[in-house]
Amino acid sequence: MSKTADNVMSHAENKKEGGGGVKESISNAGEFIKDTRGELKRVSWPSADDVKNTTIIVIVNVIFFAVFLFLIDKIWGYVINGLYWLANKLLGTV
Repeated sequence: MSKTADNVMSHAENKKEGGGGVKESISNAGEFIKDTRGELKRVSWPSADDVKNTTIIVIVNVIFFAVFLFLIDKIWGYVINGLYWLANKLLGTV
């Protein structure tokens, strides 16, 4: 198990036992922040070009699907209105 997982386990055990105090809580918080910073240093962050390209792809897809769904909605609206008109003509209702 990793050091961080061990700290979480020991913290959980302390909570069950009702042990600890303000000093221990502050120590645990400091250890957590230290471990978190260590983990963040090992993260492989995407490059600026990767982020830019992915953002462009997302924006293009959002625009494409917005237009696509708009057109589908309009087409179904015309179909439903046409069926309503046809039903009125065939049944003779207003």
